[in-house]
Amino acid sequence: MDTVFAISKICKKFGGVQALTNIDMEIREGEVLGLVGDNGAGKSTLLKILTGAYKPTSGQIFFKGREVTINSPRHSREMGIEMVYQHLALCKKLDVASNLFLGREIYWSFFGIIHFLYKKQMQRLALETLRKLKINIQDPRESVDNLSGGQQQAVAIGKAVRFNPKVVLMDEPTANLAVREAAKVLDLMISMKNDGIAVVFVTHRLQDIFEVCDRVFILKGGEKVDCRKIPEIDKEEMVKLMFLGKD
Repeated sequence: MDTVFAISKICKKFGGVQALTNIDMEIREGEVLGLVGDNGAGKSTLLKILTGAYKPTSGQIFFKGREVTINSPRHSREMGIEMVYQHLALCKKLDVASNLFLGREIYWSFFGIIHFLYKKQMQRLALETLRKLKINIQDPRESVDNLSGGQQQAVAIGKAVRFNPKVVLMDEPTANLAVREAAKVLDLMISMKNDGIAVVFVTHRLQDIFEVCDRVFILKGGEKVDCRKIPEIDKEEMVKLMFLGKD
């Protein structure tokens, strides 16, 4: 599998606090990479650097083999990097289609002067996305506020996937879901993987790592402890590395 996204010697300081130290990571096309660590390990800081919300203090970022500077979350989306947050970035009073195209709406114009939302086109394309991902929502005009937690998370994933990303970063997407709904979100990750999308999956539910991930990247105290292929590690050793580090 080709490397689509990589970082080298990434460090991040907040005043006198060293949040990340010399992090090397590669993210491969068509792979799910688990990212784990205790609270304060640096997972959120690392995701924010990958999305351009934070600038690294030092180090390099490579996207599709070229060194890049990610200036903002909008810039990262334009590059093909999408983020799915634990606290869903959805407008719950809007319908499903409006959420899928939020910030990327389709318009038609009247003599090139007056512009109107092309709602029917957005609804058609939204339904196409829902069916492709096998998301069980029949009507793209349904208000997100009426959906279950799992369906809302699925809409957030659909919003990310709709615009053909190269990388999707997922921050605790199963954290607040029941077992059955969490399983559906894991299925969506496998679907993204099968479509060649690289997925970074942050979670405290370590059993989920073994369900969908190809490798797991372990952080402790802002430093890389290890990165292992899933068949080469078990849950007990993963927990040990997260809390005690390497011997």
